[in-house]
Amino acid sequence: MRKYHMPQPKKIRKINGSFAWIDHRLVRNGYLQVMTHDDMVLYLFLILVADRNGVSFYRKEKICDAVSLDFSPFEIAKDRLINMKLIAFESYSAISPNGYYQVLPIETKAPDYSKQFAQNITKQLTNKLFRE
Repeated sequence: MRKYHMPQPKKIRKINGSFAWIDHRLVRNGYLQVMTHDDMVLYLFLILVADRNGVSFYRKEKICDAVSLDFSPFEIAKDRLINMKLIAFESYSAISPNGYYQVLPIETKAPDYSKQFAQNITKQLTNKLFRE
């Protein structure tokens, strides 16, 4: 086993009580490269407050206050995390902005937004050319 230096060997962290973890596949599967700062902040918060099944039921207002996000950037980050299949959300009712969040297992590679962007630009240009 390879030895390494620990700056403070008497202060090794230990798991006491509740515990949250960040899956290393977030890095290995390329998610950090495609996540915005708001995505990362919201994802970290949901990881930290989730129960053992990854579920949290914090209200939108409470989350926004805790991570200093306005409602619009929060909604964008939430939708992006859902689209990346990193979280799931189910509202309490059809008219409620609040509900249950679930941090999902990371099972795939991150989406290739550059490819999607190029496809969308090509589609828009093609549509514009044929309309003229």
